[in-house]
Amino acid sequence: MAGQASAASLHIRPIERADRSEWGRLWQGYLEFYKTTLPKEMYDLAFDRMLSGETGEFAGFLALVGDRPVGLVHYLFHRHGWRAEPVCYLQDLYADPEVRGMGVGAALITAVYAAADEAGAPSVYWMTQEDNATARKLYDRIAAKTDFIKYQRPL
Repeated sequence: MAGQASAASLHIRPIERADRSEWGRLWQGYLEFYKTTLPKEMYDLAFDRMLSGETGEFAGFLALVGDRPVGLVHYLFHRHGWRAEPVCYLQDLYADPEVRGMGVGAALITAVYAAADEAGAPSVYWMTQEDNATARKLYDRIAAKTDFIKYQRPL
């Protein structure tokens, strides 16, 4: 059982084409957490974009315990009007409920930090819901909370 595995058996690697099914399972869990559903076509589009290797597209990592995917993270580099170097937006972060508290989220964020450093993007940022208390405990340990509030155009 993944939840009984030690932190030593946890490893992070880039998402690969063969991961489509397990990635889809994890992303569905993430979307359900945020009470969102998307059509199959959007899953296919998001996955294909992530593996395109094109500049400006998302990339991602999977967390594995043994050979079982138990978490994912998606991130994107983009320009910023206040910086010469790119910044990194961490969009999606998810760990299966049975492995929460094992360091999966921290390991995935650390992998994004390393990818950002390698890309010359020292700034990494993300958002979460105000009431996401469990995740915010982690974020408060490994990141600095900003004073910004998100607004968006009504759909």
